[in-house]
Parts: sequence; structure tokens; C-alpha cells
Amino acid sequence: MVVNSRTGKVYAVESGKGEISVFDPQTDSVSSVRVGAGPVAIAINEATNRVYVANNGGGSVAVIDGKNDAVTGTVSVGALPYVIAANATTNKIYVSNTFSDKITMIDGATNSAAAVKVGSADAIIVDAKRDRLYLAGYEDANLLELDGAGAIVGKAAVGMHPWGMALDEAGGKLYVTRSGNAELAIVDEDSGGVTMVATGAIPCSVAVNRATNTVFVVNHGDDTVTVIDGAKRSVITTVKVGALPQGIAVDSTRNRVYVANTHGDSVTVIDGARGVVLGTITVGKNPYALAVDEKSGRLFVVSSGEARLAVVHPEW
Repeated sequence: MVVNSRTGKVYAVESGKGEISVFDPQTDSVSSVRVGAGPVAIAINEATNRVYVANNGGGSVAVIDGKNDAVTGTVSVGALPYVIAANATTNKIYVSNTFSDKITMIDGATNSAAAVKVGSADAIIVDAKRDRLYLAGYEDANLLELDGAGAIVGKAAVGMHPWGMALDEAGGKLYVTRSGNAELAIVDEDSGGVTMVATGAIPCSVAVNRATNTVFVVNHGDDTVTVIDGAKRSVITTVKVGALPQGIAVDSTRNRVYVANTHGDSVTVIDGARGVVLGTITVGKNPYALAVDEKSGRLFVVSSGEARLAVVHPEW
């Protein structure tokens, strides 16, 4: 699920339906758009107002015009597209093809696609400021750094079983959870140096408040969130949340942190400044993905057990 910060629209995949859900703040309504078989990931180029949906079952990427939310094209990207990311500066879109040794690059101007052989990539993140692309493979101990053309320009030894990634472009720091080792790898983009910080059990996702340089790691295995000082690279506190948490979103404007308790059927709200729980929101069965519109303060939640996109207002 992603938020277009310029338009306020929210887009979420509905994998079993072959659709995405679209929340429009102008009408305060949710609509559906057919995109292809098994959509699993979504990205936005806010500069062009184009939305890109990776269809895992169809080996394609659907291209959507964000102005009218209509599909304008479909790009073939090979088998099992898994994660997708966009560079708004260069208008390039990158798609990982899981269980393969390649990624696919799409030219946003022409919708032409090219495969690049780089090795396994289960996660992908773009630094538009530096025109860099980072790839993590679950069974690969090295995080790969690529330039905008897809050439490997560096490696960072983050260890086996990397999973969630978050980026602080301004600070030049990349945060990578190691799900099998109860650690967060902090990668310095300029030097390539790596610092390990201990977390809770099975860290699965991570988010950063760039305004405060505070990092939040969701620990799926022990129902906690590890709060880390990004400057000191040390643990500030550990916060208890709900059962088997999975997703996280940060509202840096209000300094609130939202955690999806996937088996607790709830979302925990954390005060990012004090590292304490403010409350728990019931949102639906098995919530797993979150997004925040920092302008309005609204929280959006997708639950695997509910055929809906939940909208939570900041005054919850």
C-alpha cells in the first residue's frame, strides 16, 4: 500500500481479486481498478502521477494514470515479479523477479522493459537523491548497490536473512532487518560501512522518522518494537505491542508510530517521542499493511481477513 503525498490518494493491492483499491480524499470514497493476476506490490512516481502494480501471477506490471485511476498500459516483466520501486527523478521503475537472478527495469517515458542479471533480489529500495538501487536477497549475505543503469557498484555485508528495509535519503543511511539474527544492519551509503544493533526476535519490518532520526523495528517473534537512536546507533527502549506484529508506518509530522498486530486484529499507536503506547485500534481481521498521509494524519490499513481498506482518522 502506498500514499501519493501530492494528491492524497491511497493505493492498495487486492491480490486475490486481481485489483487495487483506491481511496480518493476528494470524494472520501474507495473504488477498485482491475490490474492483472495476483498483484503483490505497488509503487508511485509522484512526479508523473503514475502508479505501477506488479502482477505476480501474470508476469506483468500494470501502469495506471493517477489522474483518473485508469490502466493505460501493461508491461511484460517476466515470471514472478515480487517487489517494485520507482525513481521519480529519473523516471525509472525497478521490479524484482523472485526465484531468479535478475531484475527488470522499466523506462517510465516509454514503458519499455529490460532485464538485468544481478542475482537474487527479494527486497528492493531506491535512493533517488543518489540514483542508487539496493537489493537484498534472503539467502544472500551481501546487500547489492546498483547505479541507475543497473550496474553493480558496491556491496555491503549485512549477513544472511535480510528482510525489511527503510531508507533515510537525507542522512544517507539504509536500515535492514535480519530476521534470523535479531539484528538491524545500519548501512552508511557513502562509506559502505555496516553497524549491527540488537533487536527483538524475528525483526521483520522497519521504519524511520527522518525528522527525529529515530528508527522503529517490528519484532514479529516477541511482539515488540525496538526503538533506536539513528545518530548514536543504540537502543532507546523496547515497546510491547500486540500479537505477531508485521507492518509499521510512521507519521513524522505528529511523531506517531503505527504497528499492525497481524494476529491481534489491531493496530498499536506509539508516541514516538516518549516510546510509550497511546492506545490500540481495532481495524479488522489480520491487518498486515499500513500507510499514513502525513498531511491529513489519516491512517490506512489493509487486512488479509477483510475485503476492505480501513481509514482511521487522527482523532481515533
